[in-house]
Amino acid sequence: MSYVTSDQLIAKLRKEIKEIDAHELARRMQSDEDLTVIDVRELDEWSQGRIKGSVHIPRGFLELRVEALVPQRDQFIAVTCAGGTRSLLAARDLQELGYTNVVSVAGGFNGWKNAGYPFSKPQILNEDQRHRYSRHTIMPEVGEEGQLQLLGASVLLIGAGGLGSPAAIYLAAAGVGKIGIVDFDVVDTSNLQRQIVHRLEDVDKPKVESAARTIAQLNPDVKVIGHQTQLTSHNALDIISQYDVVINGSDNFPTRYLVNDACVLLGKKLVDGSIFRFEGQVTVYDTANGSPCYRCLYPDPPPPGEVPSCAEGGVLGVLPGIIGSVEAVEAIKLILGIGSPLTGRLLLYDALEAEFREVRVRKNPDCPVCGEHPTVTQLIDYEQFCGIPHAAPVNVNGVGQPVLVS
Repeated sequence: MSYVTSDQLIAKLRKEIKEIDAHELARRMQSDEDLTVIDVRELDEWSQGRIKGSVHIPRGFLELRVEALVPQRDQFIAVTCAGGTRSLLAARDLQELGYTNVVSVAGGFNGWKNAGYPFSKPQILNEDQRHRYSRHTIMPEVGEEGQLQLLGASVLLIGAGGLGSPAAIYLAAAGVGKIGIVDFDVVDTSNLQRQIVHRLEDVDKPKVESAARTIAQLNPDVKVIGHQTQLTSHNALDIISQYDVVINGSDNFPTRYLVNDACVLLGKKLVDGSIFRFEGQVTVYDTANGSPCYRCLYPDPPPPGEVPSCAEGGVLGVLPGIIGSVEAVEAIKLILGIGSPLTGRLLLYDALEAEFREVRVRKNPDCPVCGEHPTVTQLIDYEQFCGIPHAAPVNVNGVGQPVLVS
């Protein structure tokens, strides 16, 4: 049996694998050519510096993760390592997987740096974080960079009730670094049937404080900002502008229209959910990217008293856990830029039938807020708009009206 040495193998690969140098790679990147730069160095090497725009897949995980990152087999891929040897081996294996347009970067990252091209030192997870989020980072769609995105992101929850509770817990567990909570209510014993962020010892205490305590015990990476106030036309823009994504779990029409209009005016992404008895719904409004808004679905609120509240009609305690968790998933997808968000789609859930169905939602060109010629360009009096007397409190408790679309 004949053997080859490592030197002989590398010499053979240099004849079989196309190589480009740092100057050619820089030229291709500057020309906005559609290419993917994969760095196969180990994490400790990657943390010392990287080519800006490159993605990190350690050599030992390349075959397992590359297909999720680069599904097109004809995509131009430039593989780099420290000095240009491991990248040859990686390029060979990519070709064996069926990738037809792969090159190795001669000289690797060291050649890039020595040629004077700019590089950056990536932020990395510490050891505790790497262990905590290991089930995230092992997925190519998230990875360590995605987890860092989550840690640097901010989400505002409108309400710490039925929908806000599971959303808050799962966002915190996922490592969303900043979670804001708007709620001026206190915990009541009747809340504990569904509002899982609160405990018996929290009864009669502010919900924002109760939620903050639970999140602090779950994940110290997360900073909770409590807004123990009623959301109004006077403070909505200031509060919402501080966050990347908004999750609406309010239970009344004035707040729903207020949050929608504020998000449209600020260009913020809004994940909207509601529940009633055994039914729930979730959708995403992202008008900055052409999606419809809440007013496109419901231009006018129903007459006061026509739609019963959950206090009047009840709600299955598990239901907000399902709908609130879906809202959390949609927020995470928006932060990471993965998957297909529920924009232009209304997801309906019937717990009794164990059935999900989807309704397409179209943008209304005549919408007064997000249409072609908007007439609502500032926040209005939403109690008056919904026909509610000013003396009526706007209680945000996370059990939204159903308004299910058939």
